[in-house]
Amino acid sequence: MSAERAMRELRGLLADAGLCGSFLVRDLSTGEEIGLDPEVEFPVASLAKVPLAVAVLGRIHEGRIDGSTLIDVAPGRITSPGPVGLSRFRHPARIAVEDLLYLSLAISDSVAADALFDLVPPAEVTRSLREAGITGIAVRHPMDELVRTPAERFGPQDVHLAHSLAIGSRTVGRGHPIPQLDVSRANSGSARAFVDLMQALWVPSRIPAEVAAQVRSLMGENLVRQRLAPDFSSDASKWSSKTGTLLNLRHEVGVVEHDDGGVFAVAALTESQVPAVIQPAAEAVMAQVARALHDQLRAGG
Repeated sequence: MSAERAMRELRGLLADAGLCGSFLVRDLSTGEEIGLDPEVEFPVASLAKVPLAVAVLGRIHEGRIDGSTLIDVAPGRITSPGPVGLSRFRHPARIAVEDLLYLSLAISDSVAADALFDLVPPAEVTRSLREAGITGIAVRHPMDELVRTPAERFGPQDVHLAHSLAIGSRTVGRGHPIPQLDVSRANSGSARAFVDLMQALWVPSRIPAEVAAQVRSLMGENLVRQRLAPDFSSDASKWSSKTGTLLNLRHEVGVVEHDDGGVFAVAALTESQVPAVIQPAAEAVMAQVARALHDQLRAGG
């Protein structure tokens, strides 16, 4: 099958699942890559927690932050509780900085992330990325902004209305009346930019090796496994990643390390045209497309 035909078929799979998106897979040993619209910019939701971890760990490495420092986290900091994490706590907690990093990346705890944003504000996180040579990711706001969308104004039976608004209102220039979905106002990035970040972490040069190793370890402990992990985890491979989800957006970026020495960075950023919260079939197609691109690259194109 020609590469052009294979790409058409993958686009067709995405369309049939109600998805459009940006994908990129890069062989970190050779630099060779393959993708679908990898330059398209998306709001990135919780993917911003990876740059946050880089910035916080960088300051720990420099001695500007003590990773053992205990941070007081009050209940109710984020008013719309997530499925797990500190937003479910009913009482104040004292948690060390390094443990907040674990919660932020392993279970995507947004309250933990915002406690870290108090230490390293969004503008400083973006500055840390630029210092590491990553230019395509912008971190503009903490995580509590993600629970101020129209979805929080509807009861569970009507959340699909917020998804309909999200789907039908994007401008040609990727703007949106919902600020969290507007790439000029939201935390944003492209598949290429996140693959660049993965490469900077797995093949560190401008990020200190100790910092990169700690971020890799934290991503390897990610417990959100329903999206790309089923297609990239096995007895012969390790999948380290971070997901991002907001309204009709479903993302995942990570690195698969094969026992034979192959190491591939993968980014899948998608938006759904289906106004539904739970879409396991769409997530399965995301993984199928990402895996097909990986397999084609690994086989030599």
